[in-house]
Amino acid sequence: MKKYLNVLTVLFLMVLVPTSLIFAAEPSHKVLIGISKIVAHPALDSVEKGIQDELAAAKINATFDLQNANGDIGTAASIANKFQSEKVTLAVGIATPTSQSLVNSLKGIPIVFSAVTDPVKAGLVTSLKGSKKPVTGVSDMTPVKQQIELLLKMKKVKRLGHIYTSSEENAVVLAGVVKQACKELGIEYVETTVSKSAEVKQAVQAIIRRVDALYISTDNTVVSALSSIADVANKNKVPIMSADPSSAEKYPVLAAWGFDYYKIGRATGAQIVEILNGRKPEQMPTRFMTKTSDVDLLINLDVARKLGIKISPAIVKSANKVIENGKLIKK
Repeated sequence: MKKYLNVLTVLFLMVLVPTSLIFAAEPSHKVLIGISKIVAHPALDSVEKGIQDELAAAKINATFDLQNANGDIGTAASIANKFQSEKVTLAVGIATPTSQSLVNSLKGIPIVFSAVTDPVKAGLVTSLKGSKKPVTGVSDMTPVKQQIELLLKMKKVKRLGHIYTSSEENAVVLAGVVKQACKELGIEYVETTVSKSAEVKQAVQAIIRRVDALYISTDNTVVSALSSIADVANKNKVPIMSADPSSAEKYPVLAAWGFDYYKIGRATGAQIVEILNGRKPEQMPTRFMTKTSDVDLLINLDVARKLGIKISPAIVKSANKVIENGKLIKK
C-alpha cells in the first residue's frame, strides 16, 4: 500500500509542479577551471594537457577556460579579470607572468601556479612552505650547472651564450644561476636580452659569432622562438643545450635535459584535485619535481653529426630520448 502511495505522490507532483522545478531542487556542483598560460609552445602545452588528464583521472567533471596571453602582460591581466568576472572555481597560471597576474588580480579564488622557477621571488607565495593567500603550485627550478657540465662533456666551450627575457622574473633568476655556474666552471658568460619573442632571432644573431655554444633555459618567451634560435645556431655550427626536452623533440638542438612538462602538469592537476576536495591552498607547500623519472635527457645525433660533434656512447646510453635519422626513439 505504501509503495502505491509513493507512486501517487510523484504523479501528483508532476501534474501540479513543473518538472524543471523538481529537478532544480537537486544539488548541482559545477567546476570551472580557468587556465592562463603566457605563450603556446610544446612544454607549456604539455602542462595544460597534464592538468586536464589528471582531473579526468580523478573523475572531476570540470569545464576548462583555456587562455593564452601570447607573451603579453596586458593580455595576461585581461585574462585574470575575465576569470574574476566568470567566478571560476579555481585559476591556474602556467609560467611566472600569468601566475603573477592571477595573484595580483583575483579575490576569493584559489590559485595554482605551474612551471614557475622561483615563486617566492616572483611574489606568488610568501614561503615555499605556504602562503598568506590561497596560492600554491609546482616549481620547475632546473639543474643549470649539471646541464652545462653535460654540454662540456660533448664539446669544449670557452664562451657560453645565453638569451633571456629581461622583464620575466623566472628568466632573470635563471640568468643569475647560469652566470654563477659559468663562473664556477671557468667559462666566459655572454648574455643578451629580449622583451618579446619577435626579438629573439636578432638577439641570437648579435652574439652567435662570439660564442662556442648556447644555453637555453626555461624562459618561455625565448623557448617559443626556439625554431629561429636553432636555425641561426646550426648555420653557424654552434651547439645548443636546452632545458626543455619537450620543445627539443620538435626543434634541432644538440641536447636537452630537463623536466617532463607533462608530468609537471599531472603534479599540478593533483594539487588542484586536493583543493577541490577541501584542502586549503595556503597550507600546501610548493612542490618540486625531485624524482629521477621526472627528468628527461634528449640527445639529437643528427644535429651532432651536422656539427661534427662526437657524443660518447655512455651519454647516449644515459639518454631516455634519442633522435637519429629523423626519428625520435624513446627508451
